[in-house]
Amino acid sequence: MILSLNKDAKIARLSLRGCDILEELQSKESQNENGIQSTWHPEYASYMVEGTPGRPYGGLLSHFNVVEANMIKRREEVRKCLTDGETLATLTSFPRLGCPEFTEPVSKPTPDRGESRSLFFPDDAIYSRHPRFRTLTRNIRERRKEKVAINIPLFRDVKTPWPYLEDLTKFGADEQAAGSNKPNSIYMDAMGFGMGCCCLQMTFQACNIAEARTLYDQLAPLCPIMLALTAASPVHRGLLADTDCRWNVIAQSVDCRTREERGLEPLKEDKYLIPKSRYDSISSYISEEGTRYNDIPLVINEEAYKTLLEANVSEPIARHVAHLFIRDPVSLFSEKINLDDEENTDHFENIQSTNWQTMRFKPPPPHSSVGWRVEFRPCEVQFTDFENAAIVCFVVLLTRVMLSFNLNFLMPISKVDDNMQRAQKRDAVKNEKFFFRKDPLTANSSCEEMTVNEIVNGKEGFFPGLIPLILNFLNSVEVDADTHCTIRQYLKFISRRASGDLETTASWIRNFVRSHPAYKFDSVVSEEINYDLMVAVDEIETGIRHEPSLLDVHRTRTAEAIPAAIAKSFIVACQDEKCL
Repeated sequence: MILSLNKDAKIARLSLRGCDILEELQSKESQNENGIQSTWHPEYASYMVEGTPGRPYGGLLSHFNVVEANMIKRREEVRKCLTDGETLATLTSFPRLGCPEFTEPVSKPTPDRGESRSLFFPDDAIYSRHPRFRTLTRNIRERRKEKVAINIPLFRDVKTPWPYLEDLTKFGADEQAAGSNKPNSIYMDAMGFGMGCCCLQMTFQACNIAEARTLYDQLAPLCPIMLALTAASPVHRGLLADTDCRWNVIAQSVDCRTREERGLEPLKEDKYLIPKSRYDSISSYISEEGTRYNDIPLVINEEAYKTLLEANVSEPIARHVAHLFIRDPVSLFSEKINLDDEENTDHFENIQSTNWQTMRFKPPPPHSSVGWRVEFRPCEVQFTDFENAAIVCFVVLLTRVMLSFNLNFLMPISKVDDNMQRAQKRDAVKNEKFFFRKDPLTANSSCEEMTVNEIVNGKEGFFPGLIPLILNFLNSVEVDADTHCTIRQYLKFISRRASGDLETTASWIRNFVRSHPAYKFDSVVSEEINYDLMVAVDEIETGIRHEPSLLDVHRTRTAEAIPAAIAKSFIVACQDEKCL
């Protein structure tokens, strides 16, 4: 997110210059000024840019040394495009998103016209130089036949008015909209409140379809655990929430189901009763081993299912794809209607790319050397590149351990759904227990409730722990000293956060707000508090401010500060073109 910090007025806003910055970054990219280190993409909001590595990392363990360096380099590239008063922050959710005058320049919402028709979120905050995002916003609203309604539990502090019910008529709400908010909730009414959040996603390439199916299934039970571990969004629309994560906000923000499809009215005009939003946790495993754990009803498009089976697609994948095709397209370009489906997969990708789930199974693009891939999507983004790199490397190491030791983390998918809701609760790492497979080394194992600490660090005589399993794997392979040091730092950070020794980002933000001198213990995050919070976030990322409760090592962010040993290992790794 691009922030605009007004030091004189002590106001932090979201800068709507993301479109201009993206064009500058892409121009440099096309001129090869950035080499192969990064690529830049438009995202939903005009105050954000999305960066990815220029090409995939390789399969060597030494590439763990490169992840953080690449993130640092990308951040530096964006910073070079900023103007005075602007800064860059990897925030999951801007605390005062949707509050009056939260953008720079100031833009007003238009409840009676436009794509969102929001009481709080102006259409100017939607990326405007590609029609996809505004089209999605309009079509989701129109398909639903009403605006989206997002209600997140409000955190009740000692002076919070209770019961709490916001009067929406003061924002110009009509009678229908005025009844959309629930008591004791933070109400939001636009796709931008969800898709205007940021996150940390990672894609893995498998060696074949069987391995991709295995990774998809085995990573699915870890999604809630990683969501809890990376929790980073406890404030919405300037109010402290009684949750710590973005997930349900986004799920509600793109919920295009009609009242009939949501079960609020009998099915008459619509075909399916659909239990979940199109942004939610997965509803089925896709490997042969996973089918026995598919214990929730799966709504499918029977015609698509029949077509897939007739083409000899395996039954679990046929059901998975047929489930995707219960959704209507919500964005389609006229020139993409009549295509040769034997040569082009755009029609499939149109549906696939708008089913936003915790995991995504990605078939190879046509006429491409890219293979079968799996995308891991639950993690919230952290303040610093060190934290984000640690999370990425931790998940990557888990995939290596799963495949090398043939581990089995499968459990009833209803339990995974249950865990997703537990993961979003306030201080879930410290206070919640999660269903998890007790013995990942045997075919038949019970599913027990465990804390995040027990899952990550283990409990003697009960569960081995993810980090001890990773350490066993590392002991079985050859690791150079530099890589070993890098991985150890990351695992130490993950271990301490899982144990509660280090706060989650959400917990740190909540404590910052509640300990601020201007906070009135009424759940409100004022302009002054928000400004000081954004300055603190910037100082943490740049290394000016050290917060030992959040990060146990003092970091610097400049690419030049990366140790020479790591730079050397990067050069060695890059000498093998195949590994890249």
